Amino acid sequence: MFRKVLVANRGEIAVRVMRACRELGIATVAVYSEADATALHVRYADEARCIGPAVATRSYLNIEALVQAARETGAEAVHPGYGFLAENAAFARACREAGLVFIGPSPEAIELMGDKAAARTLAREAGVPVVPGTPDKVSTEEALAAAEEIGFPLMVKAAAGGGGRGIRVVECREELAGAVAIAAQEAQAAFGDGALYLERYLSRPRHIEVQVLGDEHGNVLHLFERECSIQRRRQKLLEEAPSPALTPELREQICAAAVRLARAAGYTSAGTLEFLLDQEGQFYFLEMNTRIQVEHPVTELVTGVDLVKEQIRVAAGEPLRWQQEELELRGHAIEFRINAEDPEMGFFPSPGVVEALELPGGPGVRVDHALYAGYEIPPYYDSLIAKLIVWGVDREEALARGRRALAELRIEGIATTAPFHRRLLGDPAVIAADYHVQFLDGRV
Repeated sequence: MFRKVLVANRGEIAVRVMRACRELGIATVAVYSEADATALHVRYADEARCIGPAVATRSYLNIEALVQAARETGAEAVHPGYGFLAENAAFARACREAGLVFIGPSPEAIELMGDKAAARTLAREAGVPVVPGTPDKVSTEEALAAAEEIGFPLMVKAAAGGGGRGIRVVECREELAGAVAIAAQEAQAAFGDGALYLERYLSRPRHIEVQVLGDEHGNVLHLFERECSIQRRRQKLLEEAPSPALTPELREQICAAAVRLARAAGYTSAGTLEFLLDQEGQFYFLEMNTRIQVEHPVTELVTGVDLVKEQIRVAAGEPLRWQQEELELRGHAIEFRINAEDPEMGFFPSPGVVEALELPGGPGVRVDHALYAGYEIPPYYDSLIAKLIVWGVDREEALARGRRALAELRIEGIATTAPFHRRLLGDPAVIAADYHVQFLDGRV
């Protein structure tokens, strides 16, 4: 096992990783920008290094500074968390070349599955259904030619990256050329890669993702699925496990497909296969996230598996500790993303000083956060500041526990999305689990 790990991230995920390290007896190194000097992850770590100014490109995205900090502090491994460089093959490769263990998949697996067009091709070869579309990246001319065969409406999607960027819905042929140009520009700016592919647009699908774990000994397991259909502008707001939409038979099929594709990719570490489920019950592979997910706690609560600790164990060369048949679903979990945003003002960012903080507790309640009273949330990074996760013996109890926990949560000095979640849990469609990825369109 490692003696020291550098956590190349900030906020609640950095604290989450450090807690896992502490339980494993591993010392931790925090990195921070000048804007994060007083952040909780800096206080929690055994030691910390400043790696640059507030702007992320000169700090948290600075591969050279991160590798140097790891070397100078004697860290043996680097955990990237999620966001920033977590799915960056160049960072994983730089760690390898510096003699550091990257706690995640290989650079080759990141490149393969991070290229959505290549991942779709691999999925087809592995017998995993994909949404009808172009088999590879396309030019504007090729897009125009392929569109008629795919049919309208369709989606123009960036081959690299994620987070809803570089995506355009096209209703008719006349809109296609402009959508391709805009999506390519956005993808180039966000990911440094303007490559695109086309995909049929599915109306009112559900977003289902399957958690997998792979080790260096050829073992791959699934840890069942999460439902992530409640989204705003393709950004997830609420996630739950298991999905209320799946029958046992469909669950078995989609999880088996995820394992099959992860094996085909030679995947190690924690990863997530994302699928769309149409109204007829047919699922299609969407993409793979080659990292730990924001919503990983719901899987942890319904399986009892600490995914971050397993990432670390796998990176240290240990085999997975379970056979597939030993894993089972227990109860129901829901995660609410608490962002420093004002729902009454179009979810406009709301950085500032946390003047008061009271966190919910009691049975079945977990809060992953990096907050404290007096902490000033900087305006430079993602607005996610906490995750409230609840567990119940069934979905009804989880919903009731979520209402209770949200009522107990008190964060003063900034606006948050907590009031939005309170309203959401009163929506009859949410209570009945009758929702899809376009559910919030026109509502918020």
